Amino acid sequence: MKARITITLKNGVLDPQGKAIEGALSSLGFPGVSNVRQGKYIELDIEGGDAQAAEAAVNDMCDKLLANTVIENYSVKVS
Repeated sequence: MKARITITLKNGVLDPQGKAIEGALSSLGFPGVSNVRQGKYIELDIEGGDAQAAEAAVNDMCDKLLANTVIENYSVKVS
């Protein structure tokens, strides 16, 4: 099974990389872009055929290691 994890900063948490991307886009001639937020994407393979158990395991991985749940949100898709 393939697990796809998207991790983003929570609203209200400053995102200096997002601001840098926003400034770079503006300087490259892309005006009108604002509120840029950047994040992480992680993809991993999980052995087994039970999608519900795999999703629970990936959520546990995110809570324990992959995401800093104090400042980050995450979403998981298993297929």
